[in-house]
Amino acid sequence: MNFDDQLFRYFGTPDLGAITLDALAAGTERMRVDFGLEENKERRFALWTLLYTLGAAPDLDIAFDNETDRDLARDVMDILAASTE
Repeated sequence: MNFDDQLFRYFGTPDLGAITLDALAAGTERMRVDFGLEENKERRFALWTLLYTLGAAPDLDIAFDNETDRDLARDVMDILAASTE
């Protein structure tokens, strides 16, 4: 999954700064639906990561069935938190 492609797919622009609040709400909702329907483990994880960066990710116990995936998601959360410090 290419980040810019995903931004364009869900928000109509690859420029994160150009996304309007209405487009953000609509795109995030579409992304959450796609996340729920996605069966490919890697694509599902990538969608969760993008949702997390946007503050719209489902809780880990809802998003991932197994502990390994939840641990990987926690690692992503820690990395992103460390990058903003």
